[in-house]
Formats: sequence, C-alpha cells, structure tokens
Amino acid sequence: MYIVCVAACPTGVAHTFMAAEALEITGKSRGHEIKVETQGSMGVENEITADDLARADGVIIAADVAINNKERFDGMLKLECSVADPIKFGEAVFEAIEQEINHG
Repeated sequence: MYIVCVAACPTGVAHTFMAAEALEITGKSRGHEIKVETQGSMGVENEITADDLARADGVIIAADVAINNKERFDGMLKLECSVADPIKFGEAVFEAIEQEINHG
C-alpha cells in the first residue's frame, strides 16, 4: 500500500519529527510505501503532491493542531489521530488504516 501522512504538533518541533520518523519506520516495516509531510516551525516539508494523492491508498493525519490544506484529502480513506499516537502506538495506527483500506 502507498500511504501518505501528515505530522504536526503545536510547537512544530520535536513531536512533529518524532511522529514522522515513527510513521516512516513502522509503515516500511509493515511493507508499505510511506511519504510523510511535516508541518512544523520550518513550514511544510516533504509536501504531498497531486501525484502522491492520486497514487495513495490512504492517509494518516497525526496532528494536534489544524493542518494546512486538509481539504486535499476529502474523499480519501483517512485516519486522524494525535501526533503522539504513531510514536506510542505505531502498530495500532497502521492496523487501523489497513483495516479501513481493506474493508472501507
């Protein structure tokens, strides 16, 4: 599966990048192709493109703040969670989106 993700926390520093790393590591360990966009104090990095959206099987939004351009994910299978969830419960986050994709 190809899963695109957005990670964002209120200060846009530590948790944003910890979540991004956790999403990437856990997703790849489960056999997925992963792209993680971070929205932090440095602005948007590794931005999800229109091509990414066209290819994506699902979306994980791990954020404790409103994210930019959320409407681009309208109509897609998505899982929204706290920015801490991929760090603490990475396997559960992916199990949930996989179930959504496989049965949604």
